[in-house]
Amino acid sequence: MQRTPVVSRPAGYSAAVPTRAQIADAARGSRRELAVAAIVFAWIALGAGTDSGAGIWRQRLVGVITWALLVALLRGEKRSVRIQVVGVIIVATCVEYTASPFLGYYTYRLHNVPSYVPPGHGLVYLAALSIGRSQLAVLLRRPLIVFTLVVCGAWAAWGVLLSPRRDVFGAVMYLFLLRFTLRGSRPLVYAGAFLVTSYLELIGTGVGAWAWARHDPSGILSIGNPPSGIPGGYCFLDAAGVALGPRLGALFERRPMTWPRLRPLPDEAG
Repeated sequence: MQRTPVVSRPAGYSAAVPTRAQIADAARGSRRELAVAAIVFAWIALGAGTDSGAGIWRQRLVGVITWALLVALLRGEKRSVRIQVVGVIIVATCVEYTASPFLGYYTYRLHNVPSYVPPGHGLVYLAALSIGRSQLAVLLRRPLIVFTLVVCGAWAAWGVLLSPRRDVFGAVMYLFLLRFTLRGSRPLVYAGAFLVTSYLELIGTGVGAWAWARHDPSGILSIGNPPSGIPGGYCFLDAAGVALGPRLGALFERRPMTWPRLRPLPDEAG
């Protein structure tokens, strides 16, 4: 599992109020992580805009570019992170084909699962991980977590109480985000997932790349477009992908090939 880097804290450091110098130092030490996140944020907007109103071939082109971008960003990552990304993509792709075409939670514009979706999940995870492990996030740990829970909680409350399109499903998902962030092993990564996935959902639904159904398949839970607490669902994908990582790593290990011993045929036995 990826360990969160430790930021050195000088004497007199206050965890609640870091100084400007400390923030500047942490930002300089987080340049790669912040650059990865910025690239992903930029591609979400550009890719969604390119796909908007396009036919299947332009959509496939967006998929090819998304795969190429993911591979390029992973070149600078450790093997363990690459394996985690593969695990997230596998789990997320299974969820996509179950939740969209089969259960109808949401529908993509061309009524398919676009080719950019699997690598897109890899980029989302990589961006959330980059934010969560950055020195800047570690330094601003408490305000980042508080911001995540307060803003998403306010969004969930608005969806249930004030939104013209009621969003009970989003409130349920917020409870999962709350659980992962407060009790999980990587709260800063989940806070990063909130930032990335909220942005992704607002952009994607805003340009019409996909739209959420008004109710879940049971007809009981109303759903916003997008749901307020959907980052809680992405936390499940991240956790499942990380859990799958060690198993994938074992499969990728190089092991000497051994041929099984074959029993002699009856006419060869003696």
